[in-house]
Amino acid sequence: MIGFPAGVRVYLAVEPHDMRKSFNGLSAIARELVARGLEDGAMFAFTNKRRNRLKILYYDRTGVCVLAKRLETGTFSWPSPSPGSRSLSLAPEALQLLLDGIDLRGAQMRPWYERDEPGGNKSA
Repeated sequence: MIGFPAGVRVYLAVEPHDMRKSFNGLSAIARELVARGLEDGAMFAFTNKRRNRLKILYYDRTGVCVLAKRLETGTFSWPSPSPGSRSLSLAPEALQLLLDGIDLRGAQMRPWYERDEPGGNKSA
């Protein structure tokens, strides 16, 4: 299990990508998806077409990290893209649930658990 910092922003690339890409290729995709660069400390999650592989790109102030996960059986429950959207913002807790195999469709945080993100926006 990997713990994610509570204040980190997480972006999911909702369309599948080539999992042969590593640091430079994923960094270029991340910059296309979100106007911010990796230096802001955000995490970017990518999956393949079969949804059985996942890579997370993260800058930890000393360098870029690529975390990879391959499922032996099953698939990740990946959100569908909304029209015109290529990425989706998630709370770090939601990313952890996704990595643990939880289907986020229809899931909601209880009102007592919701909290403001840095910048004043709430996310799921």
